[in-house]
Amino acid sequence: MAGAGRQTQTEPAAADREIVISRIIDAPRELVFEAFTEVRHLSRWWGPEGFTTTTRSFEFREGGEWVFVLHGPDGTDYSEWIRWVRIVPPERIDLLHGEHRDDPDAFASALVFERDGAATRIEMRTLFPTRELRDAAVEKYHAIEGGRQTLDSLAAYVADLTRKGAGS
Repeated sequence: MAGAGRQTQTEPAAADREIVISRIIDAPRELVFEAFTEVRHLSRWWGPEGFTTTTRSFEFREGGEWVFVLHGPDGTDYSEWIRWVRIVPPERIDLLHGEHRDDPDAFASALVFERDGAATRIEMRTLFPTRELRDAAVEKYHAIEGGRQTLDSLAAYVADLTRKGAGS
C-alpha cells in the first residue's frame, strides 16, 4: 500500500454528530486536490474497497453537483448526490452529501488539504444533522472504516499517478 508506515488516523469526534478521519498521502497537495476535481479521477478511487461508481452528472464548481451511483461489492446500488459548496484550490473543499437533492438527512463534509513536507495531510470532517444519523452511518454503513478505505484508495491512486509521471 502507498505510504507504508503512514497510518490513517481517526481522532475522537469533536461533537456527537461528527466523524473526523485524516491520512498522510505521499503526493503533492496539488495532485491530491486534483483527484477530486475531475470525474475521470474520482471514478477510479471513490468509495470503500470493492465499490465502483457510475456518474450520472458532474460539475466541479461551487454550487455544482455530482450525481452518481455507488455500486457495492454485494450488488447493492446506492444513489448518491454531492453539491460542491465551497472550493478553495488546493486547500479545501466543502460539500453537502446525500442520497438525492433536498435529502433532509444530507450531511456536510469539509476536506482540508495541508502540505506535510512533500506529502499531503488530508482531513475529512463530516457533520451529520443529528447524532442518530451519525450513529446510523457508523453502525449500518460502517462510515468510519469506509472513510478510511476511501482515503487509502485515494492514496493508492495518486501514488500510481506519481509513478507514471502524471501530474497537475
